[in-house]
Amino acid sequence: MSDQPTIDLSPQISDEVRQTTCYMCACRCGINVHLKEGRLTYIEGNRDHPINRGVVCAKGAAGIRQVMSPARLRAPLRRVGPRGSGDFEEISWEEALETAVSWLKPLRETAPEKLAFFTGRDQSQSFTGWWAQQFGTPNFAAHGGFCSVNMAAAGIYTLGGSFWEFGAPDWEHAKLLLLFGVAEDHDSNPIKLGLAKLKARGAKIVGVNPIRSGYNAIADEWVGITPGTDGLFILSLVHELLRAGKIDLDFLARFTNAPVLLDSDPRSETHGLFLRDAEGRPLVLDRRTGKPAPWDGEGVEPDLRGRLRRAGVTHRSVMHELAERYLDPAYAPEKVAERCGVSAAQIRRVAAELARAAFDDPVVLDRPWTDFRGVEHQTMPGRPVAVHAMRGISAHANGFQTARALHLLQSLLGAVETPGSFRFKPPYPKPAEAHPRPQFRATPGQPLEGPHLGYPQGPEDLALQDDGSAARIDKAFTWENPLSPHGLMHMVISNAAAGDPYRIDTLFLYMANMAWNSAMNTRGTMEMLTAQDEGGDYIIPRIIYSDAYSSEMVAYADLILPDTTYLERHDCISLLDRPISEPDAAADAIRWPVLTPDRDVRPFQSVLLDLGARLGLPGMTEADGSARYADYADYITNHERKPGIGPLAGWRMGPTGLTHGRGEPNAAQLESYIANGGFFTAHVPPEAAYYKPWNRAYQDWAVEFGLAETPQPYLIQLWCEPLRRFQLAAEGHGPQQPPEHLRGRIRATLDPLPIWYAPLSDAVEDPAEFPVHALTQRPMAMYHSWGSQNAWLRQIHGQNPLYLPTYWWQKLGLQDGDWVRVTSSHGGITVPAAHMAALNPSTVWTWNAIGKRKGAWALDPDAPEATRGFLLNHLIHELLPERGDGLRWANSDPVTGQAAWFDLRVKLEKSAAPEESQPAFGPMHSPIRRHTGDC
Repeated sequence: MSDQPTIDLSPQISDEVRQTTCYMCACRCGINVHLKEGRLTYIEGNRDHPINRGVVCAKGAAGIRQVMSPARLRAPLRRVGPRGSGDFEEISWEEALETAVSWLKPLRETAPEKLAFFTGRDQSQSFTGWWAQQFGTPNFAAHGGFCSVNMAAAGIYTLGGSFWEFGAPDWEHAKLLLLFGVAEDHDSNPIKLGLAKLKARGAKIVGVNPIRSGYNAIADEWVGITPGTDGLFILSLVHELLRAGKIDLDFLARFTNAPVLLDSDPRSETHGLFLRDAEGRPLVLDRRTGKPAPWDGEGVEPDLRGRLRRAGVTHRSVMHELAERYLDPAYAPEKVAERCGVSAAQIRRVAAELARAAFDDPVVLDRPWTDFRGVEHQTMPGRPVAVHAMRGISAHANGFQTARALHLLQSLLGAVETPGSFRFKPPYPKPAEAHPRPQFRATPGQPLEGPHLGYPQGPEDLALQDDGSAARIDKAFTWENPLSPHGLMHMVISNAAAGDPYRIDTLFLYMANMAWNSAMNTRGTMEMLTAQDEGGDYIIPRIIYSDAYSSEMVAYADLILPDTTYLERHDCISLLDRPISEPDAAADAIRWPVLTPDRDVRPFQSVLLDLGARLGLPGMTEADGSARYADYADYITNHERKPGIGPLAGWRMGPTGLTHGRGEPNAAQLESYIANGGFFTAHVPPEAAYYKPWNRAYQDWAVEFGLAETPQPYLIQLWCEPLRRFQLAAEGHGPQQPPEHLRGRIRATLDPLPIWYAPLSDAVEDPAEFPVHALTQRPMAMYHSWGSQNAWLRQIHGQNPLYLPTYWWQKLGLQDGDWVRVTSSHGGITVPAAHMAALNPSTVWTWNAIGKRKGAWALDPDAPEATRGFLLNHLIHELLPERGDGLRWANSDPVTGQAAWFDLRVKLEKSAAPEESQPAFGPMHSPIRRHTGDC
C-alpha cells in the first residue's frame, strides 16, 4: 500500500479572503472572495451577511468565470466600420473622454434635452440620475419601465411601498404565502431561505403562475392562471371575502382610506375627490361624535359607514364605493373562471384558505405600541397571510391595476405591516406624496430643478411642453401614461428614430442590451439604430455605450467606454436607491476592488465623474474648475445629497465621534465597511418593527436615522385620488385637458378603485387567430444577459427550447426533437420544442436571454446559444398593430408605460427542422481580440 498516492482532502484554496457584495443578480448577497497568490480561486457565501447568511447560488459561485470571461472589453473603442458591423479601433482613454466631451459639451450649452441617458440593470441609479440632473437633460431613466414599474408604482401609490426590494413576507410568522408571477432570478437566496422556514413550520404556499417551475413547483397549491387575468382572479377573491364578511373592519377603519368621505355627486366638478378641511386634510366621520374630523386627528375613530350631506352634495365613505363595486355578481367565481383558466371551485377554495389563515388563527405579539392618533395598543395583532409578487403580474398592459387589486386584497385581510403578513423594508414605507414630482424643464447650461422621476398627483405634474407635446423623448409623464415613475426605456430608440416628440443628438447607454434581448422588436431596433437620412447621416447621430462585455449592443455604438467587472470596482448599494434592507433593519452595502483589472478599463461611475468635471457640471467641480471627486470611491465617501445624508449610512461622523444614519462624511468610511464584510445594518427597535406607517416609534426612529425629515404617517390608498384627478380631466374638468383621442382610455383605465380590463392588444389582435399566450422568464441560473456567456452557467442553460403544454403538444403531433413555427401579428420564429405538462393549457414559454447573436460575447460562431438559442423578442413590437384610427398605440400599460411583454399572443405550427433557430442574423465582427488562457 506504500505506493498508493496521498490525496490532500483539504487543499488550501486561498491565502487571502476578501468580503464584498455579489452582482450576479439583484439579491446583493454577501460573498467571500478567495485569492491565492493574488488570483481568484473561489467564491462562497458570507455567513454573517444579513441577506444570504452564507448561502451562495450557482450564479454567485460562477462569478469566477464572469471576471475571467473572454468577452470582457479591453480598452476604449471607436467605431471604424458601419454601425452593427462590430468594426472598431482601440483608442486611449484620453481620446475617448475628449471625444465624449466634444459631443456632450455643445448639447449642454445649447439643448441639454438632446442627450438621452438611459441605464440598464446597474445598481447606481441614485448616482446616474444625479449626474443626468446636473447635466440638465430631462431624458434619464433606468430599466424599470420594461421590468417592474407597474408593481413599484402600484405599491407606492397604494401601500406606500412595493414588493421585493422595498418589502418582504414575514417569513417568521406567516401561515399562508400567496405568490404571484414570481420567477427564480430575483431575490432568489432570501426567498429560498424564507420558503424553507415556511415549509419547516407547515405553512401553506399557494403559487399563482401559468408556469409551474421553481417556487411554484414546491407550492402546496398551484393556480395555473391564464396570462393577463391575474387581476380578474384577485377581484373574484375580493368578491368572495366581502360576500362572506371575512374582512378586517378594524384595520380598514384605522389604517386605510376606506372611511374617508368622497364627493358622491356625479354632477359635481369634484366628484370622486375627498372631502377636506380648511388645511387640506381628508375627512372621515368620527364615531365618537358623528361629525367630520381629519383622518389623523388625535383619538379619532373613523366610521366605515360614513355619510354626510354638505352644501347640497352627498359625501359617503370609500367603503361604500368599494362594497358596491366588488359585490357585483360580475366578479363571482362562475363568471370569471373560464377566462382565468381556473375553476370556480379553486377560486372559492383559495378565498376560504385566505380567510381561514387570516381570521381563524391570528398572530398576536406581546409588544405595546402607540399609533399616530395617540391610541396606545398593548399588543401587535396580525393576519398571517403574506403576499409576494414580481414581474408576472407587472409586464401586462393591465399590470398597474392588477397590482393595485392585489394590494386591495391584502388590505381587506388586514395583511399589510402586521405580524405574519407583508412588511416594509427601510427606507420604506413612504407615501406617494412624499416623493418628488418629476422635473423636466431643460435650460441650456443649467441643471434640472430636481429629479427626473417622481410621482405625479394630478395633471399639473405632467412633463409637457407649453404646446402640450412630450418634454421627454420616452414620453413618460404624458397623457399616454401619466404615472410613469421609471420612464419608458423601451420607447427611447423608437421615438428617437421617429423624431417624435423631437430629434436627439446623442444616445448614451449603460449596461442596456437594446440591440438584442432588452428590446421589443429586436430586428426593428437594430434597423432604427442604423437608419440613415437622405444625406447618409445616422438618424440618431451619436451613440455612446458602456459595458463590461462585448454584448450585441456594443456593435451599434460609435464610442465604447469599457467598464470593469463587479469585483474590480467600487459600488454603492445605497438607502438613497435600492438598498439591502430587511424589514427589521435598514442596511446598505458596498463593492470594492478585490481584484485589479488586467485590461485598460475603468469603472463607469468614475468615468461619469470625470466627464462631469470636464463638462463643468455643478457638484462635480470646485470653484476653480478642478474635479471635486477623484473617483467614485471619493464620491461615495464625501458626497452629501443633503446635509448629513450621504450615499452610505454607516460609520458617519457625529459631534462626539462615529455615528450612523445622519452625520458628516468620514474619510475612513469605506474601510469600516470593508472591515465589517462590506455591509452596514441598523436594526429597527422592536416596538417599531410592525405597523410602520402608523407607528409613532417607527416614524420617530426614521426621522432620527435620516430616512425622513419629519414623521409622515399616512393611510393605505384603496381609493387613489391622483387617478381620479386624471379621470376628471378626461371628463372635461380642470385647466389641463387630454387629447380627444385619449379621453376614453383615461376614463376607462385610470380608475381610482382597482379594476381589471383585458390586455390592450386583445382589441387589435384576433384571439382566434392567435390563441396561445407566449411568455419568457429568467431561470434561476441567469439574471443579466451576461449569464449565458458564463462558462459554468452555460453548462446549465446552453440553449433554450419553447415549452408547450400537453394540449398543444398532442394537437400538433410533436415528438422530442421537433421544431415549431411560432407566429405573432408582428413576426415569426422557428425554434426547438419541448413538452411540459405543468403549464397553463393556452400558454407556451421559454427562458429569456439565452439566445445570442453570432459574433457577440466572444462565443464561438457555432455555439448553441447562437444556433439553437432564441428570443421571443422577435415576435413583440413596441407598438400595437394599427386598429383603423390611423394611430399606433404603445404596447404598454396606459397608466405607467410599463412594457407589456407578457401580452404576446401567437399561433403554432409544426415545422421542419432548420439548420439553426430562425430568424438568423449574420455574424458581427467581434471587437475582442481572443486571448488564450482566459477561461
